[in-house]
Amino acid sequence: MTKYLSIVALSLAAVQGTAVAQTQLPIMDGTWETDTPDGRREIIIRPDSSVSYGDETVRWRLEGDSLHLAFGDEWIVYGYVLDQNKLTLTGGDLEDPIELRRTGPATPLPEGQEIPAAPPADQRAEI
Repeated sequence: MTKYLSIVALSLAAVQGTAVAQTQLPIMDGTWETDTPDGRREIIIRPDSSVSYGDETVRWRLEGDSLHLAFGDEWIVYGYVLDQNKLTLTGGDLEDPIELRRTGPATPLPEGQEIPAAPPADQRAEI
């Protein structure tokens, strides 16, 4: 009986470990680059929920297969596919998919700069 209970306990632990691994969020943070009609652009995604590009800093969230970026008082929702150091975004306010390449680690948010407040979760703009 004890042997049977040990096998059941080990099986449950394995299943729980698998469930945790499957629900783990992908690692999005880093310095990313993309080419645009206006030239190369750098985007910094930080684990503190901030994203910076140029002089702008916004907040980000992941929900399922969607990346949510807070612009002003609403969230813009993008589909995303992350393949190691390649991030492809679709939807939202994009006419065409955009591909970003991770070029290094995220740099810290500049001292004294704060992450903008998050808009309410129900303010989703799915364009």
